[in-house]
Amino acid sequence: MIPRKLPIGIQDFETLRTEGFVYVDKTPWIHRLISEGNPYFLGRPRRFGKSLLVSTLKAYFLGQKELFEAIEGQPKLAMADLEKDWITYPVFHIDLNVEKYTDVKSLESGLNGNLRPLEEQWGQDAGAETLPTRFLSLIRRACEKSGRKVAVLIDEYDKPLLSTFGPPAEHPTKFPPEENPEAQEEIRKTLKAFYGVLKTAGPWLKFVLLTGVTKFSQVSVFSDLNQLRDISMNETYAGLCGITAEELTRDFVPELRALAEREQMTYDEVLAEMQRLYNGYHFAGEGDGVFNPFSVLNTFADSQFGDYWFKTGTPTFLVQGLKKIDYDLRTLTEGITVPEDALSNYRANSTNSIPLLYQSGYLTIKKYDRKFRLYTLGFPNGEVEYGFLNELLPLYTPWSEDPQGFSIFKFIEDLQKGDTDAFMIRLRAFFADIPYELNDKTERHYQTVFYLVFRLMGQYAQAEVRSAAGRADAVIIAGNTVYVFEFKLSGNGTAESALQQIGDKGYLLPYTAADRRLVKVGAEFDPATRTLGRWVTG
Repeated sequence: MIPRKLPIGIQDFETLRTEGFVYVDKTPWIHRLISEGNPYFLGRPRRFGKSLLVSTLKAYFLGQKELFEAIEGQPKLAMADLEKDWITYPVFHIDLNVEKYTDVKSLESGLNGNLRPLEEQWGQDAGAETLPTRFLSLIRRACEKSGRKVAVLIDEYDKPLLSTFGPPAEHPTKFPPEENPEAQEEIRKTLKAFYGVLKTAGPWLKFVLLTGVTKFSQVSVFSDLNQLRDISMNETYAGLCGITAEELTRDFVPELRALAEREQMTYDEVLAEMQRLYNGYHFAGEGDGVFNPFSVLNTFADSQFGDYWFKTGTPTFLVQGLKKIDYDLRTLTEGITVPEDALSNYRANSTNSIPLLYQSGYLTIKKYDRKFRLYTLGFPNGEVEYGFLNELLPLYTPWSEDPQGFSIFKFIEDLQKGDTDAFMIRLRAFFADIPYELNDKTERHYQTVFYLVFRLMGQYAQAEVRSAAGRADAVIIAGNTVYVFEFKLSGNGTAESALQQIGDKGYLLPYTAADRRLVKVGAEFDPATRTLGRWVTG
């Protein structure tokens, strides 16, 4: 079978439809969005299909019905039957994703680049000289000349602010990451004035959509535009971007079968692995999750699993921020509880990076308490969890990518061979190599390193680390053997007392039902030597 064309990096709807790319039909959601007729804001992580959504809306408002019909062997889309009128409207597509913004001049250049083609099409008011007045004049002029109200689609509205993020070179661990506060303030003021036009222009507007990653409170567009409806966490539109489980098994059966054959897995095993690595994004308190579209498409294109989305942009300054405030990393997998307001707004100068971690896609909603409107956040899937933890490890240890140096897989090999002593010797050597300046000899530091090492083993074996009283410090299931670990800091207990605690607390009970070999490991950590001391097994 000839591989189908997958739309990796294709953000133009017309290109996608006329050149035979696979398209996941989102037009039922889009039709509802248009029918409700509100001005909207939609926040989604990078590479989740925001630009393609905007391009699809543009084709609709331009009345390009032929793109929604069966075309070039492509199936007819739901919109072709849902829409009856197909009226052509003036469309203002403001794309802020095309520039690199370093200061207000680069922002002004980007906005000018978006306004000039519109002025060539609709004319320019000689009295309109500033960016906001030109924008307002254009909307009014297009409405009057066409006899139709204007659809305004602003893609990546927050790109100019996000582009100024990142710690200065002379302060690589500075947090909050304000490279140039003065430039950021000028950019905020410029954006506020420009976006504020959308409220004044209300009588001439048919439809408004702003997309972005974050909802910055400082820009004030969301307070000025009090009619703007934020659908970022709306259950109805949770599947508007991304790929739902239903869409995956409906639209990508050939790719799933080909991947199963290549990986020598069954169809169901491939689905389970796709679920583990790429599913789990929840953009509402309740409802089904979605798969990361970028990782799904690249997995099918390469016929192998990989960390595709995470590698396109690592969260360096967010990782540094967690280290700077000595954040308890164990809560990232155990669950972080936050109020709803913390997720819907982000202040660029905030020392709390959790909201931005959520909005950027590194954390997602795992549970929702409707009564108290509280959200529990955690990693969405294996790709993000292991990629993120690998980013954190160098901040706490001397880990490097040297193939002769630290490797999680070497730890797993020891356990798969049943060699507990070799595993513990390797772990002791690992701790002994941590430079003094990285090791502040506090119990929190040791716990964090243990947490990172054992969580990263989960890439190759089933791994758990303590999340509540009554569970062992760490559990690894390698093959037919279950290893249960309990660690004590010297002075607070011995290796023997750690071993006894495993039995007394019943840490083995969840694993006794299966026919598995059970190994208990009690160990003590010596803060004087900054490494493991003694250990006993049972």
